[in-house]
Amino acid sequence: MKYTRITALATIGLAATLSLTACSGDGSAKNSSAKNSSSSSSSPEGGSKPESGSGTAGSDAGKAKTGSGQDTEARAGGADVANGTNGATQTGGKITFCKTEDLAIDATDAAPDETSGRIDITMINRGSTTCSATGFAGVDIKDTDHTSNPIGRGQAQPRITTLKPGAAAVFDLAYDIDSTGNSLAHPTNILVTPPNETHTVTLKWPAGAGDIKGAYTDVEVYPTHTTK
Repeated sequence: MKYTRITALATIGLAATLSLTACSGDGSAKNSSAKNSSSSSSSPEGGSKPESGSGTAGSDAGKAKTGSGQDTEARAGGADVANGTNGATQTGGKITFCKTEDLAIDATDAAPDETSGRIDITMINRGSTTCSATGFAGVDIKDTDHTSNPIGRGQAQPRITTLKPGAAAVFDLAYDIDSTGNSLAHPTNILVTPPNETHTVTLKWPAGAGDIKGAYTDVEVYPTHTTK
């Protein structure tokens, strides 16, 4: 009888223990579920993560832009190389600018009529290689009072002027002729610096050329061109 009671009590105790364990398990599950629910409900605030992801994409896009920028630089470099061909032409490529020392330069009166004054200045390539005389020459006119007067450029676009050995280029000085005999300009010399050069030659003002009407600022120089 005593043994039976003990057994019954033991059985009741075991059942109570199992019941408590089950309750404890339920609580964990509920806590776990609550945590998951809490994590889920906080995801809008944690929107920074998706943004971080898109930020990475943005970074990749930035890299792509940087890459395309490098491509652009490469293309620009290619353009510079292409332009460099022109630079080489000027500084030691196949064709260089004509040097003053290689040019025979002369000035002549070429007025087409009695009102339009024109001085033709001819440059002949006496060098052994082909050279470029493209552009405007620098021109000053020296007066009897020993002043030197720079001449402005006329409204004209330079033409490509390439000179083989022995070939000639010409450029003009243009002005209106003063037929009153009261001109205030009394030119004696023309100082010429060929295009893209720094060395100057001094020429005599052509005998018989018409007087300059107005001032030296009214004279204009035009770009070089070939005589053919």
